[in-house]
Order: sequence, then C-alpha cells, then structure tokens
Amino acid sequence: MKKMTLLASAAMALALAAPLHAQSSTVAIGVLLGYTGPIESLTPGMAASAELAFAEATASGLFLGGATIVPIRADSTCVDSAAASAAAERLVTSDNVAAIMGADCSGVTGAVLENVAMPNGVVMISPSATSPSFSTREDNGLFFRTAPSDARQGDVLAESLIAAGVETIAITYTNNDYGKGFADALTAAYEALGGKVPITAAHEDGKADYSAEVGALSASGAPVLVVIGYADQGGRGVIQAAVDTGAFDRFALGDGMFADSLLEAIGSALDGSIGTVPSSAGAGASMFLDLAAAAGESGDGAYRGSSYDAAALLVLAMQAAGSADRAGIAAKVMDVANAPGEKIMPGELAKALKILAEGGEVDYVGATDVELIGGGEAAGAYREYVVKDGAFVTVKMH
Repeated sequence: MKKMTLLASAAMALALAAPLHAQSSTVAIGVLLGYTGPIESLTPGMAASAELAFAEATASGLFLGGATIVPIRADSTCVDSAAASAAAERLVTSDNVAAIMGADCSGVTGAVLENVAMPNGVVMISPSATSPSFSTREDNGLFFRTAPSDARQGDVLAESLIAAGVETIAITYTNNDYGKGFADALTAAYEALGGKVPITAAHEDGKADYSAEVGALSASGAPVLVVIGYADQGGRGVIQAAVDTGAFDRFALGDGMFADSLLEAIGSALDGSIGTVPSSAGAGASMFLDLAAAAGESGDGAYRGSSYDAAALLVLAMQAAGSADRAGIAAKVMDVANAPGEKIMPGELAKALKILAEGGEVDYVGATDVELIGGGEAAGAYREYVVKDGAFVTVKMH
C-alpha cells in the first residue's frame, strides 16, 4: 500500500510539471538475482531496490514517451552457472527483455555474460559481481557493474586489519571466482603491509560439517579467521564450526557475509568482528534511504543502493538512446553514468528523463556515487564496520 501511495503521489506531482503521455508500450527488464542459494537473504532487498527505480521511471510518464517498465525476476541461484544461464536465456528469448539488472555472484555472472548476454547483445549491469577478473574480461562492451572490484576491497580489508593491530590471519574463501579473487587480493595487500598469512584455504558451500576445515585453519596458529564467503551458506557454516569448537573467537568478514541473517544465526560470538562492504556515505546514500523508506522498503542493506543505481543506469541509457534497442543501450551507459551533464540523485529520475528527452546530458550520481571508469568498472567506496552488540556499526568509509 505504501508503494502504491508513493507512486500515485509521484505521478500526480509530475503531472503538475508536464502532462503524462499515454503509455504507448512496455519494456521488459530482467532482474536476475539469487532468490535461492547462499545469498537468498540479501536478494529480496536488492530486487526491491532495483524495482523502485523502474517504478519511479514508469510513474514519471516520461520514459520513452510514456512506456511502462515491466521487471521480470529470474533466479541466478548465485552458484549454479548452468541454472543461471538457463534462467537468463529464458529472460532473453521468452520474455524478450531489453537488458538485465544482474546477475549477482561473480561466477554465475561470468557464465551468463559468456553464454547468454554476449551471443544476444544484451547489456548486463551487476550490482554485486565484484571479482577482479571482470576488470580485464572480454565483454563486447555489454557488461557494467555498480559495485567496485574486490581488488580494491582486498586493500581496504588489509588496511583495516593492520590498523586493528592484527599481525597474522588465516583466510578461508568460498571456492569460486569471487572467493579466490578476493582472497588473492587480500593476501597480497596484507603481506605488503607486513602482515602474515600462514594459510589460505577454500571451502565448499553446501556441507553439513566444516570442522575439518576449521581444524586445519586453527592449526596455523593465526588468531583471526578471515571469512570470504556467503552469509547463508558455507561462510556461516565455517564460523559456526569455529565457534562451536572454540577454534577461533575473532573474525574478519568479506562483503558476502554482511547480512542480518548471519548476526541472527551466530549471535554474540560475532561481537568484535570487523569487515568491509561496498557502500557510500554521500548525499546520495542518505537520499536513497529516504526514498526507500517512503516506499515501505529499507535501503540499508548490502548492495541495495547499487541495485537501484544499476536499474537507474539502464533506464537512463534507454532514454538517451531513444529506444529499448539493445545495441543502443550499450552505447549510452557510460554517457549517462559520467560527466558532463546535470548531476542526478536518487528520486530524480523524472528530471533526468526530461533532460535526456530534450537532448541534454546527465551525470548519474545515485546512491553509491556512481562513476564508471574504463570498461564499465565502478570506482566505488567501502564501508569498514565492526559488529557490536549484535549489529553492524560503521567505523569509517574508505
């Protein structure tokens, strides 16, 4: 009900500025996220945030002369590349989506890019695929992301650990592109700062017991366990085994562990843990929180701002191209994301659509201070946090 009220109010307000055009067509856009799997507690908020941008654009009456955006959800599973590719194929061939907001986890995102997006010329903007491999991966100009690379997150987490006085760490990572890339970046950065990493070991998701993995990690003598994994899968299982056996009582967490479900599952044993997650503390972040709250949603969660931004960029690229033609979208993403142009904040999509319709330029800032650098890479910022009294508390921004 709150959402409908918000949209009705937005439409009424815009009608005062310019008459709404009759809705002449519909444009389908895929929302490809892991609604099942190891990040299933994160994706509802991500999808709702993306769909908030789509609804905002539709309510304006200014998107492509009054077209309606129809978001179509599909399940990436986060970890099953075959399932993700099949879901994306259905979006492209059966649902005829103009573009895809997603995917989420790096492994399935790479599979969808290679197997579906590139063969069909479909633009993908991921809000959360952070593997460093995407920085140099061939993508035919079709892949963009609003979350920064884990090459940068490795630096930030390393700096945070050293600043906290941690001299030695053990690292466990989920055995996929995301986990391996992040673990490698963290190890290199941490050792360059003088830290020691006696063990780096992969863990598989979906196991019932991680005591063997925890035993090997504990045998290294490291006092702090860094967990690069998923809050609803192996990462949580590793922490639970470490707590149950008393092997570790201090943890550091990667962005895939930033979820309320982890706090609820582990409890007070996580207090004192430190971690990092892509975020922003600028004016756009605050405006997005207010926008989401007005729609009955919470904007304060992992990758919610970047999901809104990914969706907004697709909308603005279509408007700049003058159609939902797939090739046209790809050619305009970088233009609407960067200077020159009028800066656009969350909740200002109507203003941006009007400027673009009149032949002007926009520089989308959004919730996460969007700036796309070479090859559609997000410059990005990170939030360093500590777990205190069962909650994530921000320490500083990097």
